[in-house]
Amino acid sequence: MVDTVNSLAARVHELLVEVMTHGPAAAGTTGFHDVVARATALGPDGAWLVAAGHSSLGILAVLRGEANQGILHLDAAVTAGYNDCVALHVAPLRPLHDDPRFRALYQRMRITQADLDEFFWLHQETQLMVRDAQTAAVDNIGRLDTGVSLLPQAPLPTREPNTPGVLVARIDLAATQTALQQAALKSEFQRSSGNTSLSLIDDSWDYDRARRDAWHTDELDSRRLRAAEARAFVERPGAGTLLIPCPPLGSITYPG
Repeated sequence: MVDTVNSLAARVHELLVEVMTHGPAAAGTTGFHDVVARATALGPDGAWLVAAGHSSLGILAVLRGEANQGILHLDAAVTAGYNDCVALHVAPLRPLHDDPRFRALYQRMRITQADLDEFFWLHQETQLMVRDAQTAAVDNIGRLDTGVSLLPQAPLPTREPNTPGVLVARIDLAATQTALQQAALKSEFQRSSGNTSLSLIDDSWDYDRARRDAWHTDELDSRRLRAAEARAFVERPGAGTLLIPCPPLGSITYPG
C-alpha cells in the first residue's frame, strides 16, 4: 500500500488514541518512529506529519523522565514545522523551560495571531471534552433505561491554517475526542446491556423510573449537543496572518 498524507494522518490519529486509551507504556513508540520514516519519504507534503511524530515522541520521552531525548525529538519537530507554543506550556513540559536547548528550539518557532487563536481554542476544547466526559459519567450512574448516550463533540475548525503546526494540534484534539467517545460508549453499552438483562429476569424492575431516566437523559443529551455546537471555533476578524515570534516562553497559561 502506497503511503499518502491522509493515510499517515489516520495512522497518527490511531496511535494517539492508543496512547490515550492504553497508556504510553502499553502503546510504545515504534508506531511513531514508523510514521516519521514514512512521512519523511513523502517530502514537503509530509513534513507536518514528521512534526506530529517527533512531537509525540518528544512528549512521551519527557513523560518517561527522558528529558534529553524529549528535547531532541521536539527540536526535530520544530525543524519539520511544529509551532504549538501553547502545548509547550503544558505542566509536564514546564520543567524544561530552563534548559537552554529547549529555549533555543522554542525561539525558532514562528506563528501567526490567527493560528495562535486556534491553538488556544484547540487546547481549551480538549479540557472541556475531558470535563464533559467526567460529568456525563457521573450523570449516567444509576440510570435504569437501556439507551446509549453519545458524547457530543465540537466541530473541528476548517479554516486554512497559516502554519502546518495547526494540523498537528487538530489531530491531537480529534484523537482526544475519539478516545473519550470510545470510553464513554464502552461504559454506556455495559450499563445498557446490564439493564436489559435485569429487565428480562427481575420482576421488580422499575419500568416507570426507567422511562423517566430516558426522558431526563434525552434532555441532557440535547443540552450537551447544543453546548458543543456553540463552542465551534470562530475566527477572530482582523487576526493577523503574518509570521511573528511566539509569545515569550513562560508567558502562556495553559488552558484549564
